[in-house]
Parts: sequence; structure tokens; C-alpha cells
Amino acid sequence: MAKKSVTPMMKQYLEIKQDYPDAFLFYRIGDFYEMFYDDAIKGAQILELTLTQRNKNGQEHIPMCGVPHHAASNYIDILVEKGYKVAICEQLEDPSTAKGMVKRGVIQLITPGTLMEQKAGENKSNNYLTAIHQTDDQYGFAYVDLSTGEMRSTVLKDLTAVENELVATRTKEIVIDESVTAPTRAVIDKLKILQSQQNTVEQRSEFSYVSQNLTADAEIQAVKHLLMYLTVTQKRSLAHLQQSVHYQPADFLRLDRYAKRNLELISNSRTGKKSGTLLWLLDATKTAMGGRLLKQWIERPLLERQQIEQRQALVQLLLDNFLERNTIQEELTHVYDLERLAGRVAFGNVNGRDLIQLKTSLQHIPQIKYVLSELDGQAFKPLLDQLDPVEEVVDLIDQAIVDDPPIAVTDGNLIRPGYNAELDQYVDAMQNGKKWLAQLEAQERQATGINNLKIGYNRVFGYYIEVSKGSLAKLPEDRYQRKQTLTHAERFVTPELKEKENLILGAKTKATELQYQLFVALREQIKDQIKRLQRLAHGLAQLDVLQSFAVISEEAHLTRPQFTDGHDLQVTGGWHPVVEKVIGKQSYVPNDINMPASLDILLITGPNMSGKSTYMRQLALTVVMAQIGCFVPATKATLPLFDQIFTRIGAADDLISGESTFMVEMMEANDALRQATPNSLILFDEIGRGTATYDGMALAQAIIEYVHDHIHAKTLFSTHYHELTALEESLPALKNIHVGAMEQNGDLVFLHKMQDGPADKSYGIHVAKLAGMPTSLLERANKILQQLEAGADNQDAKTERDVRQASSVHIAEQVPAEKGQLSLFQPEVTAKPRSSQEDQVLAAIKNLDLMDMKMFDIVKAAVKWQEMLKK
Repeated sequence: MAKKSVTPMMKQYLEIKQDYPDAFLFYRIGDFYEMFYDDAIKGAQILELTLTQRNKNGQEHIPMCGVPHHAASNYIDILVEKGYKVAICEQLEDPSTAKGMVKRGVIQLITPGTLMEQKAGENKSNNYLTAIHQTDDQYGFAYVDLSTGEMRSTVLKDLTAVENELVATRTKEIVIDESVTAPTRAVIDKLKILQSQQNTVEQRSEFSYVSQNLTADAEIQAVKHLLMYLTVTQKRSLAHLQQSVHYQPADFLRLDRYAKRNLELISNSRTGKKSGTLLWLLDATKTAMGGRLLKQWIERPLLERQQIEQRQALVQLLLDNFLERNTIQEELTHVYDLERLAGRVAFGNVNGRDLIQLKTSLQHIPQIKYVLSELDGQAFKPLLDQLDPVEEVVDLIDQAIVDDPPIAVTDGNLIRPGYNAELDQYVDAMQNGKKWLAQLEAQERQATGINNLKIGYNRVFGYYIEVSKGSLAKLPEDRYQRKQTLTHAERFVTPELKEKENLILGAKTKATELQYQLFVALREQIKDQIKRLQRLAHGLAQLDVLQSFAVISEEAHLTRPQFTDGHDLQVTGGWHPVVEKVIGKQSYVPNDINMPASLDILLITGPNMSGKSTYMRQLALTVVMAQIGCFVPATKATLPLFDQIFTRIGAADDLISGESTFMVEMMEANDALRQATPNSLILFDEIGRGTATYDGMALAQAIIEYVHDHIHAKTLFSTHYHELTALEESLPALKNIHVGAMEQNGDLVFLHKMQDGPADKSYGIHVAKLAGMPTSLLERANKILQQLEAGADNQDAKTERDVRQASSVHIAEQVPAEKGQLSLFQPEVTAKPRSSQEDQVLAAIKNLDLMDMKMFDIVKAAVKWQEMLKK
């Protein structure tokens, strides 16, 4: 926007704004943050502010809007939540002493990834900022939660892994540099994550500390760019940042974004909320730290059996000792968010109330330690070593900070009497001054005879003597000097009042300034103990999650699972824990899942709504719960350790990428087939339903055969293609099971019980009846079904099976209505004689032993037949 002429202040604004073109600039003027030009136009619309103009009488009208400085945080939160950045521009000198234009500068850039304050209800969630650095064949990947100081980093091999990690961390903002290529940026764009550019890196000592345990150059560069971005945007101490912890995604049970979505581990697939998820079920944590750690454990289950069994042993101890567990829970309810309190101390935005919370939290640590040591000091020793009460900090806060401090640290009334002698003198002067004022008021009333005379104070005029207008005649003329006229009264000062005002206000100003200085010094002393506080916070978070597991295991009657080194899987009386909690234990029908080492695939048939998908999900949730160290929903469970879980459950388009349901289905299936190992768990729900019947059936069979012959992973495969149940005869590691159902008085009753063998009927029309379809429609469907079944009964059974599997042969044609509707699988009816090529094709089909052929060979033969028929 071309500017013909601007005032000195607007010139200053434009110069500052030039450095922050992608952010809203909150420019401090007095008690308001103002926005100008495009920021004002857009900000007024988003924040619902009144848009005004500056220089209304001048040649240029400048759009303008503003917010009060004391309420700015609410408006900033709205902008950041919508994905914008906000640059806070403050007055860097006192306007009353400034010569000329007040010096201003940006003191902080607040972005979606650098928020320090969490909204109510989100204290159990992390807010991650991520950085990516790309080399020829790998990606350095690092992420940090600025509010807690925790940082992790790794090296990823491909874009799929990058996408999975971005989704897993739910990162709000990504820092990229010039190394990041267009395909990588496209993935970030698809995920709708804010990108921020940080190309340069300066050498800083804290960078070496944070990255000292890392070896890969790409990973180190990602960490450095991440830290440089924080340094540039936050412009303050980052002493609370912890050393970056290297991790490998392969060190944990792999759950890609499809599996996490389908299993609803963290967020409900319909609402996006926590309710109805595994996290919702298991969260009986008492602290924000524990809530965040629980989420991290669920997202990354363990692979190391010893670690899992160590967690299980501690859960068992807490489960078996109700009174001690109850005491620990009670103590934890008094522990505030130590991780974020430590971050606020380092960041410099901690206040007096935060320090009282810190002191209160630390005072409960000794009792927690005592209870744990009485339970089993040896078993809990790794945790006990982390539970440092940090007594020095408790003593410092107790000596310095009053019990009920104000929110603002610049308002005074913050430091205890006796902590600082100089401060006590100022406080004494203020208190004695107030006594003197009370005495002066009594003296003046007596001297003047005005009983309603009073001494007051306001910030504009200071101290004054107020006299009603009806009593003005009684005032002596030599001592009283008029200061302010009101409607019903006059205000005056006297020489004595002026003298005492200087003393009182001088003491008050000095006391307020000194209290702030003492508070800052105290904050710096506490900052020296941040590493100890963070270690304590991590120990408390672990204890909180473990007691949460114990509480839920007791309430839901969960069982401690056993692990086997082989591939035997046995779950007796298992249930879906979330569904059971919602509908009640009395209504839920438990089921067994038995898969010995020799059995890889369970082929599940049965009607819709009967519970096939729930049965599959409950196994996956049982595995996740077991490998995070929790007990599981079953009366008995013996499990192998799984390295990956792949799912294809439910139908969903990826509209953002322009991918159909079937394409998403194939992509998820392909990921499983390429990545799965014999130690993986695969859940495929009705693969192939998104395309034509024969195509879908062919794909489903080919996938089953591929898993059976090449992968050997434990697989649950549900289908409505009843033809596939014949595979049990040719695939020794496959077994048919079905969900029981029965007809009662013409209605369908689901038994929700798994039984051996294939389902004998689909019950599709019965399910449609349950869904409330019109009666006339259902009657018509029944008639059509009877016609189809009657036609099918007249076919040769082997021919029918062979034809169904030869998916490339077109064998169903609509016939004239007067002849009746034929079965879907009835051979083609034609009025003309068959050609020699047609005879050859039919002979080939009739003599072919399809059950001994692979799907590829069948399709190859079908292509040959099609070419013959075209001739």
C-alpha cells in the first residue's frame, strides 16, 4: 500500500511490521494494542472488533482497530487457534520520560507451535512445534513442547514415515529450511499444518547442550533449526529446554495414522473428541503431567517384554494395595503441573500464585515417597530416585511469597514481611502514613466543625480533602487550596497533606519496585533447580499413569496378560473395553480368540451389525493395552509381542486428497501387505467391497492368499463374500468362524457369539428391516431373493463356484422380463448358436480345476478367453 506521508509513529509501525509480514502486529499505544492497515481489516473481521480510521481529517485514512492490553491474551488465543501468528510490540521505555517518539520493539512472536498457555480442558495435551531438515535420502525430524521443555528427535527414511510422525505428534506448526523439497511441502500442505521458514542458524552454547546426545547430521540440523526459530521468536531464556531424546519409530509398536483412526485410540473418528476412545477409558490420572504421558504411552506401545512386565508388576502392586493406592491418589490431586510451572519459571512469565502452586506440590512429595517405600521400596526404586522434594525451593517460596499473592507481579503485596529489611521500612512508612491520614482527618473535622469531611485518594489527583458544597463556608481560607470541583463537593489540599502524600506515595512506589526486584531474584534462584523439577515431574507422571491403570483394571475387572515368545494367541472371554463401558457389562457378550502358532488367518462371516468389526477391534485394543503395561479386557490372555498393527476397518473417502473409498482401502491394504511381518497383526474388514462384485472377490481372495503364503501374520479378515469360505480347504493356516444369528418369528436376532465354520446366510434383508426400510420394499426384496436362489439351485454346484471365481468372465446378462429374472450367476442366455470359440471357452471353463490354481493364473486364463470371444 503506497504511503504518501505518515506520522513518526506510523513510520515506526511500518518499519516494525516489515520484519513480521506474516503476523498480526499488536502495537502498544497506552493501554491498548492497536492494529493498522490490512491487519486491522482482517483482525476486525476475525475478532469481531469495530473497525475505525486514523487520520480521519487527513489525506490518508488508515484502517485501525484495537484491544485492551489487559484482555489481549483472549484475542491472541483466538488468532493463534485459527493458525495465525501474533507479534507483540511493546513500549520499551516510559512515555513520561521519553524524549520524542517512544521506543518500541517486538518482545515475542506467538505462533500455534509456541503457545505457553493452554486453554481450559487442554492441560492434558501437548502442543508440539516440529522441524524438518532434508538430505538426499533421509529426513531429520525434531519436535518440542515449549511449555514443558521436552524435546525428541529422529531420522526418518521416507515421506510416509514423515507423514505418520506428523499425524502422531499432532504438531501445530512446522519449521522448514531451504533443504525441504516441494514433495515434502506438499505433504505438509495436505495435512494443513502451518509452515514457518528458518534458514539460518547461529552458533549458540545451548544448542550444543540440547543436541549433545545426537549423532546423525540431519537430526542435529533439525534440532538446531528448531532451537533457532524458538530463539528468534521468543526472545527470552530457554533454560527449561531438555536434552533432545533420540528415538526410533521402530522401537515401538507401529500404529500408522489409519490404525489410530480406525481403532479410535486418542480421538473419536466421528466427533474428533476424546470421549469414546481408549484414552477416555484409561484416563484416571490425577495430574496434567500424567494425562499427557498416558497419551504418549498409548500412541507408542512398547516392544521390549522386560519393560512391559516391569510396568505390569507395578500396576499389580498398586492394584493389590487399595489403601496405599488411595493415599497416593489423594496426594496427587494436590500436585499441580510441575512441567509447565518449571517452563514458566524459565520463560519469565511465572507469577506469585504459580510459585504457591509449586510450593504446594512439592510439600506432598515426601508423603508419596513414604507410601511407595512402604509398598515395595525395591520395586519402586527407579521411581523413588526421581521423586526429589527439592526442599530448597519450598523454603525459598515459603520465606518470600505471601500465602495469597496477587496475579500481577508488578502490583506489590507479594513479598512476606521480614524477608527484606529495606522493604519492611517502606511498608512501615505506608502503614504509618495511613494512620497519620486517619489522624489528620479527625483533626480537620474537629478544627472545621465539618463532620462529613473526608480524606480520599485517586490515581489522577493523589490525596485530597473532600468537603460538601454546603460546608464550604466553614473552611479556613489560609490553608485550603482548591484542587477539583465536583457536582456536590469540592476537593482541597493542605501543605501538611502534600508533605505526607510525597512520603506515602514515594514509599509505595519504592516498595512496589523493590518487591518486583526481589521476585525476579527469587525466580532466578528457582530457575537453577529446573532440571530437578523436570525430573521430579517425569517420575510423578509415570506414577500417575500406573495408578490410573490400577484403578481402571480394578473397576473394569481387567486381567494381567501373559506374553509368549512364540506365535500362540489365546484370549478367553474377551470384550471391547470401550463398547462394554458404554453399553454396560451385563449387555456385552464376551468372545474367545484362539489362534495357535499354526493358525494365521481367521476368516469371519456373518450379517452386518452382528459384531464382526467390534470383535476385530477388541483384539487390537487388547494388544495395545497389553503392550503399554496395562491389564486387558479378558478373563485370561496369552499374547505374542506384536511389532505392528495394520487395519482396514470402515469406509471413508479422503476428500482432501481426492481419493475415493476404494482407493483409500487399497492404499491401507497395500501398506499392510508391504510392511507387515510374521509378528504383525492385520485387521481387514470387508476388503474389496468398494468395487464391482467380481473384482472385489478376486482382490479379497488374492490378498488372503498373499498373507497366508508370504506374510504369515496373525490376521482377522471379515467378508460378505461367502465364496471365500471355501479357502479353508486349500489354505491350512486359515480357519472359518462366524457370528451367530437366528430367525425368531420372522425377525433376526443377533447372538454376538463367535462360532466355528462359515455363516450359512447373509441376512441382509433382515438387517434392512432393522434399519426401518419400507415394508413394500422389503417384500419386493424377498421375492427377488427367492427368484435368485431358485435359479441358483438349478446350476451345477461346481460350475457355479468356478464361474464366480473367474471374475473376468462376463456371465450375467439382463433378460427379457417375460422370461423372469435369472440368478445373478446363471449362464448367459442367447438366442443364436454358439460359435466355435465360445464352445472352446466353455469347455475350458468346465474342465478347469480352479481350486488348485492361483488367482494370477485364473486372471491370465480369463484374458485369453476374452480374446478368443472377441474374435
